Amino acid sequence: MSEFDAIIIGSGIGGLVTATQLAAKGAKVLVLERYLIPGGSAGYFERQGYRFDVGASMIFGFGQQGTTNLLTRALAAVGENIETIPDNVQIHYHLPNGLEVKVERDYQEFLQNITACFPHEQQGIRRFYDECWKVFNYLNSMDLLSLEEPRYLVRSLLQHPLSCLGLARYLPLNVGDIARKYIQDSDLLKFIDIECYCWSVVPAAMTPMINAGMVFSDRHYGGVNYPKGGVGQIAQKLVQGLEKAGGKIIYQARVTKILLEKDCAVGVKLANGETYHAKKIVSNATRWDTFGKLISPKDVPINEIKWQERYKKSPSFLSLHMGVKAEVLPIGTECHHILLEDWEKMMDGEGTIFVSIPTLLDPDLAPAGHHIIHAFTPNWLADWQELSPTNSDNSSKSRAKEAAAERVIKRLEKIFPGLDAGLDFLEVGTPSTHRKYLGREDGTYGPIPRRKLPGLLRMPFNRTAIPGLYCVGDSTFPGQGLNAVAFSGFACAHRIAVDLRL
Repeated sequence: MSEFDAIIIGSGIGGLVTATQLAAKGAKVLVLERYLIPGGSAGYFERQGYRFDVGASMIFGFGQQGTTNLLTRALAAVGENIETIPDNVQIHYHLPNGLEVKVERDYQEFLQNITACFPHEQQGIRRFYDECWKVFNYLNSMDLLSLEEPRYLVRSLLQHPLSCLGLARYLPLNVGDIARKYIQDSDLLKFIDIECYCWSVVPAAMTPMINAGMVFSDRHYGGVNYPKGGVGQIAQKLVQGLEKAGGKIIYQARVTKILLEKDCAVGVKLANGETYHAKKIVSNATRWDTFGKLISPKDVPINEIKWQERYKKSPSFLSLHMGVKAEVLPIGTECHHILLEDWEKMMDGEGTIFVSIPTLLDPDLAPAGHHIIHAFTPNWLADWQELSPTNSDNSSKSRAKEAAAERVIKRLEKIFPGLDAGLDFLEVGTPSTHRKYLGREDGTYGPIPRRKLPGLLRMPFNRTAIPGLYCVGDSTFPGQGLNAVAFSGFACAHRIAVDLRL
């Protein structure tokens, strides 16, 4: 007999949105989290008076209108809300050949900024970004739920026929397909590439247009808004709402196996030997972890094997969580930066550096007179596996971490002079760190296509070929990003609620 209606493996944002949406509908829900706190890469940790975000601090989904404000809606469903702080500039790009671009919250200001750099492409710039708005407006006109639920599809088609037909047209397209219709300048196309790469980890030619429509427009519509108290507050508030709605979460509960009976998912087994059963099982783990570890190889469906032939693991990150003296930051410094000196190295390990300075928005995250700088750059687990596993200061791994940090800091001093001298705290995380604490194979950021695919047509939805088993998070439609995995959570909960007849 099932103890729960649904068990969710992992408390990343996708898993928590699934859990809270189901609990709000009256389902009996259990979340099993391997770590001490919820959130996964949207979690936090504290050191010497600093509260660091584990991952990025650039948050979409907190708008107050439309339907794409998924974090606002997820929290409201369980009676919660978070105070947020608006960020007026999404990113300050520092790019090759002295190209400096700020992506202002105001759309017209952004167009003026980029057009000033490429005046001969004024018309193409506007046409490209206006087309992104078309996609966004289609999405923002309807509730974003499960595309696997026929009645929802029929209802959406009847209520929003033009939006549905418009989205269907863009579904197989990638950003590069659209950008090259309007833009010829090779450097401007490279700028579009890094606009995509900074959240999709692939260039424009391989980034789905649906996703770009959301990101490139919502930054001007709902905007980038930082949760007061840090990104970790999102998961904390969702857990509060889950428990108020009657759901349950257990920490330090590492699932090692999904239990099958007659080829159907019926429960889970923990590392300590305990078992739990439910009518539906939801994995918020990556697909590699779900169908490589939690499901026995002999039980892996053929479509999952084919999926891994189309998608591969993106790199992980080398992360520097720094506490610095306030005077390190020049007056007028923006919260988010991207630094790249050579276009050819954009996708290389340590090629592009991403920077978040959340204390420019919420000073309470750091001691008085100090700021947090979180810098991270793509990195591969294989680069660290052959190093000494010891924790000795003289170990090869410690020396490698110190050398990597020095390389990143030296490059960052171009935009933050005196950074090294102003350091008050430094903690370096490697792909091994991400694998250990986030439970993600190779510490990967998520799946990326092995080759150019037709937009989002090959991205799997929430149901799997194993009855009773669902996936949620960045390994499902529509992919990476906090708002994207929230979308996945809404869709997963909707599909399960229909299956449970809630």
